[in-house]
Amino acid sequence: MAGFLLHQGAVVMCLHGGQAMPAAPNARVLVSGMPTATIAAPWTIAGCPGVPSAVPPCVTGQWVVGTIRVLSNGQPLVVQSGVAITAPGAVTLMPVTMQTRVQAM
Repeated sequence: MAGFLLHQGAVVMCLHGGQAMPAAPNARVLVSGMPTATIAAPWTIAGCPGVPSAVPPCVTGQWVVGTIRVLSNGQPLVVQSGVAITAPGAVTLMPVTMQTRVQAM
């Protein structure tokens, strides 16, 4: 699926409201002057309340589906239409805002 590339400054949240950031930005590909991210590196999540209270808060997220045709260092890039799963909460990450100049498939 095509979508906008996600970068270090993008706002990405878990479904509980925690904010996710790439743990290892990919400085080989820049968009709007910011490093992108590959699906190989995990994302750290801060501020997840773990709602409902029986669910543990999300700590990390891992993208499992990224770009198909565009690679960096042999790895797919994280794209807006990709799929990510959090741990230990096992919910998805949702891109909220990102750069809107570079799309990839």
